[in-house]
Amino acid sequence: MLDIKTTKKVIHELYDALHEHPDQSPYLLNITDVLSQVYMKLDTVDNPEAWLSRLVNYIYMEAFGRVHFSREEDNLLIELGDLSKRSGLNGRNRANFNDKSQFYGLFEKMPRR
Repeated sequence: MLDIKTTKKVIHELYDALHEHPDQSPYLLNITDVLSQVYMKLDTVDNPEAWLSRLVNYIYMEAFGRVHFSREEDNLLIELGDLSKRSGLNGRNRANFNDKSQFYGLFEKMPRR
């Protein structure tokens, strides 16, 4: 079972670290948007492990070659990846990794960057 409190702490630390970047590119803003969304909803989703796994995959795909992480940020992302390993391979985990909308409900406003 996923430790929600620890996971939210790591998400919060990563969000704060990324929010301090001098270059707030649209890619970085998309990542912080999704981190915020997952932080707010992690307590209420049916399968938090799969959601966390999708989050980590989304961050890697969105940042690949466009956002450079510090050592601290990279370590936090690795920690989130380790926490998400419990999700296993299931249908809920197979999502379009580069689609931010997977973290928003049908009637929620999604920031466009």
